[in-house]
This record gives sequence, C-alpha cells and structure tokens, in this order.
Amino acid sequence: MADIERRDDNSGIQEGVTSILFRTNVTPPTVIKLLNIKHNVRLHSHDVRYGSGSGQQSVTGVTSVEDSNSYWSVRGTSDAVCHRGMPVKCGQTIRLTHVNTGRNLHSHYFASPLSSNQEVSAFGEGGEGDHLDEWTVQCGGSVWKREEAVRFRHKATDALLSVTGEQYGRPIQGQKEVHAMTSPSQHSLWKTMEGIFMKPSESLLGSRDYSHLHTEF
Repeated sequence: MADIERRDDNSGIQEGVTSILFRTNVTPPTVIKLLNIKHNVRLHSHDVRYGSGSGQQSVTGVTSVEDSNSYWSVRGTSDAVCHRGMPVKCGQTIRLTHVNTGRNLHSHYFASPLSSNQEVSAFGEGGEGDHLDEWTVQCGGSVWKREEAVRFRHKATDALLSVTGEQYGRPIQGQKEVHAMTSPSQHSLWKTMEGIFMKPSESLLGSRDYSHLHTEF
C-alpha cells in the first residue's frame, strides 16, 4: 500500500508522517519531475523527433506542472547499479529514463537546433541505450536531496544539462530548448519537484520497513 504525502508547491504545506531522511533524499527507483530553476520549466520529452542534428526524440522544457510527459525515472547504469531505496550520492552516475517513451536522457556532439549548443535527446528502447545516456549528479553534500539545486554533467562529453531560454515554434510551440553546455551557470541548476519517491532502505533507518512506495502530488 502506498504512503501518501501531499505537498502544495505554492505554500509548502505538507501532510502525512514520514521520516526527515525519507522526505529529503532522492532514492531510486524514484520517478520525478525536474525543474530548471532559472527558467521555471520542467524537463520534458515526447515522441517528436528533431528535424536536424541526430533526428532522435527531442527533449524540451515546459511550464506546465501537470504534463505526464515530464516524468523521468532515476536509474543506475550498466556499470553502477542503483540499489532500491538507497540515496543517490553526489558524484554518482545515473540514467534518467523518460517514463512515457522508455528512452534515456542522452547527449552527443550534434548541435542543438536553436542555440547550436550540444544537443540533448532521448535515446534507446525500453530503458536501454548506450554509454551516452550516463549523467553524473553534482550536488553540494554527500547525497542528492530533493530540496537542493543540483547539476547533471554528461559523463562522456563533460557538458552540463542546461536551458538558456530559446523557444521553439511549431509543432512544439512555446517549449524551451534543452541542451548541454561546458560551463556551469544558473542555467544548469535543477531541482526535484513532483514525483513518486522510494522510502530509504531499511539499512539506513534501523528495522522499520521502508520497502513500499511513497507518492507525492
């Protein structure tokens, strides 16, 4: 049975009883929405391909809070498994899999369509792609906390997941370009928002059972 915590993102009001550790840490297989703090858009994808560059599935930023195409699953890599309910460490390499299409957040040296920065796409099938799907979580402490601003550095190219405000026309009018840039800035800061969060593993909090899902709206 799911443990429900409701949060009003405008007022910060929370209901329900959960541990402080549970509330704050990102623990796979969490499903989340990620907000670019500078531009107030959520990381988004959909079954629309780029008309240039790689031609792979496009990744954008949207202002909508409710859009289900903004959910991403936090997963381990083929070389570094994320254990269920264990917090993601700062400096750990992960994959972000788009829930609705099963493709992974991906980057490479193609130019992005609007800004000519490094293209970011969604790639693979059923959550399986290649080594260009791997991102390193950059945060200030020991583990990735939900309330903390973090960066995602693409492991293969050393570029940071970013938004700088360029806006698409049709068929995805109003959505912002998401790309990767080598230099850190306010454009590359992200925060965890809505999602389905795993409770911390039992090994972290004694003998209590934290194996079931926690959902936040």
